[in-house]
Formats: sequence, C-alpha cells, structure tokens
Amino acid sequence: MAITLNHTIIPTHDKERTARFYTRIFGFEYIGAFASFIVVRVNETLCLDFAVREKFESHHYAFKVNDEEFDQIFERIKTENITYGSGPSNPENMEINHNYGGRGVYFRDENGHLLEMLTADYEMDG
Repeated sequence: MAITLNHTIIPTHDKERTARFYTRIFGFEYIGAFASFIVVRVNETLCLDFAVREKFESHHYAFKVNDEEFDQIFERIKTENITYGSGPSNPENMEINHNYGGRGVYFRDENGHLLEMLTADYEMDG
C-alpha cells in the first residue's frame, strides 16, 4: 500500500466558517464535528480538520486539480470577489500563471492561509 496523508489540522479563528468556505470554494465534502474539529473530506484519502487556535502562523496548502475543476473553482473565487494572484509573492495581482503547461492561482482564506490551485506538477531538475 502506498503511504498517503490521511488528515491535517488547519488552525482557524472560526472552524465552522472556515470549513464551510473550503467546502463552498473547492467543492469538498462537509463532514462536520469530530472531537474538537470540524472535518471536510478532500478525497477518498484526505480530510482537513479545522481547529480553533488563538494564535498561529499562516500556512500554505496546494491542491492539484484537473482543468474542469480549475474552471469551476476559479469561477467560484471570482463570484465571491476573492482576491487572487499568479504566485506566492504575488497573491493579489488578479492574474493566474501558466507554469509547466498548466494553470495555477493563489488566494488567501480569512485566516491568512495561502491556498494554491494548480493543474500541472512542478518540474524539478534532477
């Protein structure tokens, strides 16, 4: 069996509101309360567990999607007037990138976490 990431905890100021945001924007499945978390299912192997924290640093979460999913999610980003950008140092220039023959976009959730959506893997020189 391949090793997979099962879940990760995302610190938030409002776990319910943030979980609903990820569900609405990305189309993830809202699971609901589990222990002290609000859980959202990304796919068959990964869940995001949202937890309230008073203080935390901004994290970066990148999601690879296909072209159709990119179009759907990007439309929801624009519909909700979310500021977006073409790179991690330009998350507000209102452009997308076309790195490695794909498309990518960066935007922030209300907690300051930098979210990335990309359609092509990075090409690494070996």
